[in-house]
Amino acid sequence: MISSLMKDPGSRSAFYYRNLGLPLLLALLTFLAFDLTELDRLFSNLFYDPVAGVFPIGESHLFEKITHKWARIIPNWTGELAIIGALLSFIWPLLERYRESRFARRIIGSRISRPLQQLHRYRLDFFFIIVAFALSTGVIHFLKSHTSIYCPVETTLYGGTELHREWFENFTLWREAGAGRCWPGGHASSAFSLFALYFIARRYRWQHSYLLLAGITVLGLVYGTTRVLQGWHYLSHTFWAGIFVWLSTLLIALFFYGRSTLQQPIRKTARSDGQGADTLQLPASTSSVSN
Repeated sequence: MISSLMKDPGSRSAFYYRNLGLPLLLALLTFLAFDLTELDRLFSNLFYDPVAGVFPIGESHLFEKITHKWARIIPNWTGELAIIGALLSFIWPLLERYRESRFARRIIGSRISRPLQQLHRYRLDFFFIIVAFALSTGVIHFLKSHTSIYCPVETTLYGGTELHREWFENFTLWREAGAGRCWPGGHASSAFSLFALYFIARRYRWQHSYLLLAGITVLGLVYGTTRVLQGWHYLSHTFWAGIFVWLSTLLIALFFYGRSTLQQPIRKTARSDGQGADTLQLPASTSSVSN
């Protein structure tokens, strides 16, 4: 089956194998390797000082400020810029509608007309980022409140007062399970939310799409690992965060753009000898298509 998918990477099955099947396989491996074993605890033990009863790195205020507070700037600013871009994207249509007015003619004839046109052109992408961020954040918060898992430093394993439990032992669907809010990793999920940028890159067939995906994945792993070093998460919490954010972002990408758009082949850069693909252009239609 896999060999047939490799032979036809443009098929519907190949798309869902790569974007849905592989993440679900990773989820199964994470469950088997971490949730059903002591691997999480063994890894966290490497950074715990049992004599002092603390995670030494977790005691560093500078480390906390750089890796937890300052690091949030990247996803936070991305979301804020998307909101600003979405709001400004309505200006150009209004100017076109009232182009006979003196004010509209002045703006249309100025240097800011082109940026306003570009903002309008990418309106769908701005709203995609907003909705994708909102859904992934909502999914993570739902899972946190409906599993009520406490962080390592809060459990008796590492000097805390709460009992250690696995997420599947405490999951509730219709009500909050308790006060714990540690599974999946929230800080890691904020970095993984940038997966939305990858799907936009795929929409425009950007040649560096997969490099962008790799960079976002590494960023998410870095965000998550720094919290592991501080004792505020287990390593598997980062993997689960990435899986759930990917799946929720994929769902929104399919709704906004459609599978066929996201599955277009990567556009190659035009070569100096004139061969190769043309300059990147916008899709002919901004409406979603069947997935």
